[in-house]
Amino acid sequence: MSKLQQVVFTVEMDYAGHPYYVSGNAILHAMASDLDYETQRQINVSHGMFAPGQFGKYPSEHSGKGTRPGMGSSIPDVEAYDDLFLTRSPQQQWLLDSRPRDALNVPDVKVQGERPIMARNTHIGKQTTWYIHAYITARDDSILPISESVLDDLQFGGARNYGYGATSLKDSQVVDLDKLDYSRLETADDYLIELVTPYVLESEYEHVDNHDVPWWWECTDDRLRRRTEQIVEQRERNTLSTVDHGQVVGYSGSEPVETAKNGILRVGPHSKYGYGELRVKPLSGST
Repeated sequence: MSKLQQVVFTVEMDYAGHPYYVSGNAILHAMASDLDYETQRQINVSHGMFAPGQFGKYPSEHSGKGTRPGMGSSIPDVEAYDDLFLTRSPQQQWLLDSRPRDALNVPDVKVQGERPIMARNTHIGKQTTWYIHAYITARDDSILPISESVLDDLQFGGARNYGYGATSLKDSQVVDLDKLDYSRLETADDYLIELVTPYVLESEYEHVDNHDVPWWWECTDDRLRRRTEQIVEQRERNTLSTVDHGQVVGYSGSEPVETAKNGILRVGPHSKYGYGELRVKPLSGST
């Protein structure tokens, strides 16, 4: 498992679902009707992160330089480890300072029938369309890429019978993790771990073991923010106890590059469905 397929979906209709991201579980189930059973077993899907279709500037740690139109609606080339996380943060650090960053951190929310609905467009001076960024991995790399016919015209979230959550495939590319540049990690002395998606500690899901906080996290338990999540399977809701996404802890392990690769593929319970995605950030000594 050394390859991943990045995908970008255009949000074509308002979305009635999780306010932070589209879960990997939802994306996988939307794809399932066009996949045979063995392929479903082989593939893992990340959470899908919302990004606005705005003009952006590459962050300093990215291998790309300068500005790019429609950065939130496309997939720039990926040459280094940090490139993978360009659109994986709700802070949208790639947005130009001239853009209304606070207003574009999350889509507009409206209420319909007492249900919160995330709007497909944001109107600030002019209309901005929202996109969903996710990636797929497989135990057998030969399965990738998943065909565009499977990924196009998917629906996520609730009220799908009424047209909500409709998407179209905007962009896709395959990345080989073994060929990426990890030099920023290799030259650092100290590191932080950022939770890109929640890390599952306890799960009601059948046959899933509970986990402790990983030993290589340098933190105290009282510093960890907790969040309750749910996975819906066969219309049954399974509650998850998690460490919240966005949490930053120290790294006390000795193999940062290997940890970084594992963090992309995700660790802990329900990693198949997008939970446990981690980013390793270099501190002193890095270039």
